[in-house]
Amino acid sequence: MTRGMHAIVISAQGGPEVLQYVERPDPVPGEGEIVVDVAASGVNFIDIYQRSGAYPLDLPAVIGSEGAGTVSAVGPGVRDVAVGDTVAWASVLGSYAEKVVVPADRAVPVPDGVSAEVAAATMLQGMTAHYLTHSTYAVKEGDQVLVHAGAGGMGQLLIQLAKLKGAKVYSTVSTSEKEKLARQAGADEVLGYDDFADALRGKMHVVYDGVGKSTFDGGLEVLRPRGFMALYGAASGPVPPMDPQALQRKGSLFLTRPTLGHYIADREELLQRASDLFGWIAAGRLAINISHRYPLADVRQAHEDLAARRTTGKLLLIP
Repeated sequence: MTRGMHAIVISAQGGPEVLQYVERPDPVPGEGEIVVDVAASGVNFIDIYQRSGAYPLDLPAVIGSEGAGTVSAVGPGVRDVAVGDTVAWASVLGSYAEKVVVPADRAVPVPDGVSAEVAAATMLQGMTAHYLTHSTYAVKEGDQVLVHAGAGGMGQLLIQLAKLKGAKVYSTVSTSEKEKLARQAGADEVLGYDDFADALRGKMHVVYDGVGKSTFDGGLEVLRPRGFMALYGAASGPVPPMDPQALQRKGSLFLTRPTLGHYIADREELLQRASDLFGWIAAGRLAINISHRYPLADVRQAHEDLAARRTTGKLLLIP
């Protein structure tokens, strides 16, 4: 009898109650695929969007997009990955599971000196922070940068990477405890959400906004002429439609709504971003704050905690 494995399946989209911890057959790799025994899966806002219905899915589905672990099987045509290798991945649906099928060309080797848990915590948010600060708007030395939600997993990474490039970094937080975390990540100045727009009006070269609805208008106000708004998430809700003429009136501003998939579509680019991140981690230049670890079966609690913004740093599910 084939041994089964556990995974988190949704048969309908909705609240955390739709997350079901079920047993499924062990997966078998197809052409160009590998099977990974998962050490940890990352929890991200995109998982909430997929669970809730904000992002439609074909159902039933195993959700989760990020993880790391040990290769346990390889399919036909796989040459650069072997059983026993430690690999990590992002943007691979089905990652909330004990075993995951990963396309071999999406698997990133994890170097010695970086644990599987740290690798799992790095991939999606780390590569998002990388493309935002290195490609979407390439931060330059002396730039003034605003990072919203600086105590969260994404915020802490954005602050660190912007500081590595020589920027002066401002950040917003909601509590004094979160202020400490943003400052520990390297933020030069930390403000509240109520007063950041007045305090920073017209000063910023770039705003990195993963909060969305509640911060977007204020973010436009703090940009200097020809400043850049990178709206990469919507934790507070989606931004309402806007008149593009507003960008002209506020100083010929730039606005983009990027997503990770377009910045790692090419394998060479995927490997370069991951290599940079793992190299900085191994050298002690980039800290990954894993704030909460949950058993895979406790996924509902992880989603509730993330949605309620009760957490700081990265959340992991441990099979």
